[in-house]
Amino acid sequence: MTETAIADHGMIGDLQTAALVGTDGSIDWFCCPRFDSPSVFGALLDEDRGGHFRVRPAGAGYVTKQMYYPDSAVVITRFLSEQGVGEVVDFMPPAGEVATGRHRLVRMLRCVRGRMSFDIDVAPRFDYGRRAHTANLTEQGAVFATDQLALTLHTVREPDDERLARVSVEDGDLHATLDLVAGQVRGMVLESQADGPPREIRVADFQRLFDETVGYWRSWLARCTYRGRWRQVVARSAITLKLMTYAPTGGLVAAPTMALPEQVGGERNWDYRYTWIRDASFSVYALLALGFVEEAERFGFWLGDRIREHVGGEGGPLNIMYRVDGSSDLKEEIVEHWSGYRGSRPVRLGNGAAEQLQLDIYGEALDSAFVGDRAGLTVPYRGWQAIREVLDWVAEHWDQPEEGIWETRGGRQPFTYGRLMCWVALDRGIRLAMAHGRPAPLEHWTRERDAIYDQVMRHGWSENRRAFVQHYHTEVLDSSLLRMPTVGFVAPRDPRWLSTLDAMDAELVTDSLVYRYDPDASPDGLRGTEGTFSLCTFAYVSALARAGRLEEARQAFEKMLTYANHVGLYSEEIALSGEQIGNFPQAFTHLSLIDAALTLDRALDDRAGRATGL
Repeated sequence: MTETAIADHGMIGDLQTAALVGTDGSIDWFCCPRFDSPSVFGALLDEDRGGHFRVRPAGAGYVTKQMYYPDSAVVITRFLSEQGVGEVVDFMPPAGEVATGRHRLVRMLRCVRGRMSFDIDVAPRFDYGRRAHTANLTEQGAVFATDQLALTLHTVREPDDERLARVSVEDGDLHATLDLVAGQVRGMVLESQADGPPREIRVADFQRLFDETVGYWRSWLARCTYRGRWRQVVARSAITLKLMTYAPTGGLVAAPTMALPEQVGGERNWDYRYTWIRDASFSVYALLALGFVEEAERFGFWLGDRIREHVGGEGGPLNIMYRVDGSSDLKEEIVEHWSGYRGSRPVRLGNGAAEQLQLDIYGEALDSAFVGDRAGLTVPYRGWQAIREVLDWVAEHWDQPEEGIWETRGGRQPFTYGRLMCWVALDRGIRLAMAHGRPAPLEHWTRERDAIYDQVMRHGWSENRRAFVQHYHTEVLDSSLLRMPTVGFVAPRDPRWLSTLDAMDAELVTDSLVYRYDPDASPDGLRGTEGTFSLCTFAYVSALARAGRLEEARQAFEKMLTYANHVGLYSEEIALSGEQIGNFPQAFTHLSLIDAALTLDRALDDRAGRATGL
């Protein structure tokens, strides 16, 4: 299979959708008009039938480099050859907080030294390649259209330029060649829902668009309050999270991609282009810790709307995930005509896990409300009324089997992590009520919270393993429980916890990389294996730091940084070979990276303070 490696991409976006730009100059993934809309370019999942927007030097004999323009979401792909050096600068101007169908992919072509001829191929495949389109060429560009969506290609040129050489349209695809010499800048803008036919854009206007986009990102990043040891790494993760936030609602997608495999050739290929309650709730901690209060507040509004919509529904007040606009139609289907990333099938569209019962989401949601409250984002009256109903439901329903955090499809179990986070939900609700004198059945909530604690300590603990285990009917370890000291359920140096950490060291950790669990020991209803889970590796760093194992924590963190791709992005998992696999980039991983950096910074600072007596 010829699909470009998952990690060989940078991400650009406009806060409503995103695109992946390969190191070969090809846009291999782009959905329009939203993250969860059908794809237009999908070569990442099928090189032949997925569609792409490719810019590369004509002929062979060149090497490529890729970078982010500093402190921005602008990707620069450079081509170096004996004839000269050229580059393509890719970005998407921010679309704003009002949902719109207008999105612009901007591709600025520049010859830096010598001369370079660029081959340009625009080959859209609308609706995952299921919808035919027409292509109409004009003097100023082209229009690619279906009965539902049209993309307009504008050209960037000066009045006295010669026309692009060898321009043609064949089977709905555009092919062109552009010859540039040192100092020349030209390019293209691919626009959805354009307000007119293709037009010529002057280079000065092109440059202004670039300057405005860079200015937006630098102004946004200037709000970051983090001044720790890993500023560049944390800043890149923060920008990545912002890129995955749907500005009109504040919902954070788990990843901008779908169907990228957890094992190449396997069936664990999920659609992650949705807002998980869990992942997005974690974003509140990270955003507030970095000083991005407005983003945390907007997600709080999004979450509040979901709670108010679903209180009293069957199966619990909340679904585990939603579309970015808050709707819940995530029916899973198979894109039969796509081969999948390097033959990994099925290619799944939608997510059948959306209606699973995962009790931990209530803990994450209430913990985010609690953290927000401490940062000054006080829950209003309507919000508290909804929270009360949620917690009343949790108090009555926590003691039941569920599917668990990892969305296994092997049947419901009494998962320890789910019980842990139900404890968190009730504990945070109690604290919020007491802090603000809010009406609440505190005696009932407290009784159930304490019952959860006692049950987890009795049944979630294995005397044989000397560790907390995945669920009550197994002795399998599970790295989701690395959050036990983080949420305050156990002290970070409690003997039971230190024993659990030792057990995980021996079974789930391989050279600092951490598996979620052993799928052979804990059947999850799916065939195949998976790589180490990057979220869990960073959570392991945090657990080591809290346990006082600072040298191990720092070494594990620094090692994990070497698994980032060339522009600092992480997918979901790391394969045995060190290759990044799973959906990319993954918000959960970058959230956990930020948490690990902050936790490790604090622990190192505390140690330094003790050493100096300060």
